[in-house]
Amino acid sequence: MEEDEVIRYPIEDSIDLHTFRPNEVKDLLNDYLEAASGKGFDEVRIIHGKGAGVLRRTVHAVLKSHPMVISFSEAGPEAGGWGATIAVLRKSSGRAVNGE
Repeated sequence: MEEDEVIRYPIEDSIDLHTFRPNEVKDLLNDYLEAASGKGFDEVRIIHGKGAGVLRRTVHAVLKSHPMVISFSEAGPEAGGWGATIAVLRKSSGRAVNGE
């Protein structure tokens, strides 16, 4: 795979960052949040794992500065606990109403 090759990833209400390289996470997460808001998701779950917390800190830094994020918090125990973060998104002005 080439360095600049575009990878298509389905936009769902959650994303698992385990399959991505750490240096890809910032750009990927920024793009994902824009796309998720554009698809109409009010909140998304970002799975970053528990580990040493490096990826979690990167995710939280992106969420703090992203214009589409209203707030974020640790996921509940049923959704991954401190291994995942729930982000509440703003409504996208370009989003269709009622799926139209």
